[in-house]
Amino acid sequence: MQGVEPALAKSALRKELRAARRAHVAALDPRIRALTFLRPPSPLIAMVPADAVIGLYHAGPDEAPAGAYARYFHDAGHAVALPWFAAREAAMEFRLWRSPHLEELLEPGPFGILQPVADAAVAMPTFLLLPLVGFTAEGRRLGQGGGHYDRWLAANSGVPAVGMAWDCQKVETLPDEAHDQPLTAVVTPTRLYGPFQTGQ
Repeated sequence: MQGVEPALAKSALRKELRAARRAHVAALDPRIRALTFLRPPSPLIAMVPADAVIGLYHAGPDEAPAGAYARYFHDAGHAVALPWFAAREAAMEFRLWRSPHLEELLEPGPFGILQPVADAAVAMPTFLLLPLVGFTAEGRRLGQGGGHYDRWLAANSGVPAVGMAWDCQKVETLPDEAHDQPLTAVVTPTRLYGPFQTGQ
């Protein structure tokens, strides 16, 4: 896609990578899929400070599932928070998911994604695990296109950000724009990429 406007190149790449991700997940044996992302790998756990507030996400149908990680960190004594939106045009904030064992503590948000109930306490993650559409081995991330995570990371520099992805989401390069925020690491079912100095 050399010579193509970065935003247009990203849009085309999102379409291609979402299709590849959907096909990958559909082809997975359900028994194998149930065993993926059950526990963070030891090198990732070692990156997390003992008092960290863990920001996670409620995965869509084809995204790398984050629920088991949420339960793992909660059971290890960490506070767990999920993105929360007051409205579609509102800035992303995080609110506590008091127990990741209880989905009753979540409700549909403006984008149709489950988020903490409206009276859940506001939280400030100090370690972030986030979804992505594509990534490179050097820690570049292609998101959904809304820019919510890029804006949050730009406003909260210094918070380690680890992408969660299927292996099929890795690409050689990604179009680069000034607002793109690099990742600290990327975790897939088979390996951990990073940590990268640029995401520190």
